[in-house]
Amino acid sequence: MEERLWKAQLSADVEALDDLIADDLLFTGLAGSLETKAADLEQHRSGALKITKLDPVEFRVRPIPGGAVTSVKMDAAAVLAGKPTTATLRYTRVWVSENGRWQIAGGHMSLVP
Repeated sequence: MEERLWKAQLSADVEALDDLIADDLLFTGLAGSLETKAADLEQHRSGALKITKLDPVEFRVRPIPGGAVTSVKMDAAAVLAGKPTTATLRYTRVWVSENGRWQIAGGHMSLVP
């Protein structure tokens, strides 16, 4: 599911992202703010965010009842509001499986110094 997410992010596939992200997502962004599914989809749809590189450096999965927690350290690059940027990021995501459908219910993103 993580690989499917990365492909959707790189191609700005809003339909796939809509399917992968829970409507009631709880996700903490880099600035510590709580981000919404709608805002994330709009950034991809409008082109305000164009992810250009997602290279996983480290990846772990921990199964939990009804889902999984993933952690990935990622070399990333993007164009945000017209400005190119690169960073090493750590994502933690909580995936839930309901009726055979996997979605991100929560997560957190941090800069790796």
